[in-house]
Amino acid sequence: MARAAHPGASAHRRDTEMAAPAAPGGAQGPGQSGCYVYGVAPADVELAGDVCGVGDPPGRIQLVRHGSLVALVSEVDLTGRLGTPDDLLAHAKILDTAVIEVPVLPLRFGTVMATRDAVAGELLAVYQEAFAAALKEFEGRAQYVVKGRYVEQAVLAEALAEIPEAARLGKQIRGKDPNATRHARIRLGLIINNAIIAKRRADTRALGEVVARHCEASVVREPTHEMDAVHVALLAEIARRDDLEQALSDLASDWEGRIEIRLLGPQAPYDFAPTPLPPG
Repeated sequence: MARAAHPGASAHRRDTEMAAPAAPGGAQGPGQSGCYVYGVAPADVELAGDVCGVGDPPGRIQLVRHGSLVALVSEVDLTGRLGTPDDLLAHAKILDTAVIEVPVLPLRFGTVMATRDAVAGELLAVYQEAFAAALKEFEGRAQYVVKGRYVEQAVLAEALAEIPEAARLGKQIRGKDPNATRHARIRLGLIINNAIIAKRRADTRALGEVVARHCEASVVREPTHEMDAVHVALLAEIARRDDLEQALSDLASDWEGRIEIRLLGPQAPYDFAPTPLPPG
């Protein structure tokens, strides 16, 4: 079982009180540049060195402060292409790296406002109370994602052993002309698909029972592959990650040869954070 690793944090807590909201950033002209917003954190943070974000060329990460909040932003060229795989990775890396040190509320990928002043006045000021409450709730916590995929031959063997009709159809089509056994193959495929759906539900419940003591909340995600066994986001204390990893390691041993699982994180709490879009 592997876990995602993240390099050194891009933001950390300050020891002193921070100043008022930052001044507007320079724009290239109407419609040419905007202020890309990654997420929101407590105001008592500072950047650790130069960190670049989305765009081509990537913009340098800056902080926009208002009251008890700070937004992580960068200038982005609105005439350029935004949404490449590198942009998606940069967006996640900024947030997932920061969450190791401070609570972070992620905003949706592609959130762009006109200026730094707009970020302070139209986002941080408007959602000050809700964001502050959520950040307090996420203090010391991060999101982890458990992904498990069935070993195809193992789950197919289970279905054939457990479902008499599947076993009969399997024998019926074995070594036969695919065209002559088309209907039997379609029927067998439907039976196996339904069996995997039922197994996914049962295995997701089993996972939930294992991690219940090690997380604050969980969200079941939709499968991304037909052989997905479990796909669950967890909100857990960063300090207790070792306990979570051990519980999942034990489960992985129980599922060996049947389900291969991975633990990804820590990540920003994408599945748990309230992230209203800026007024349009």
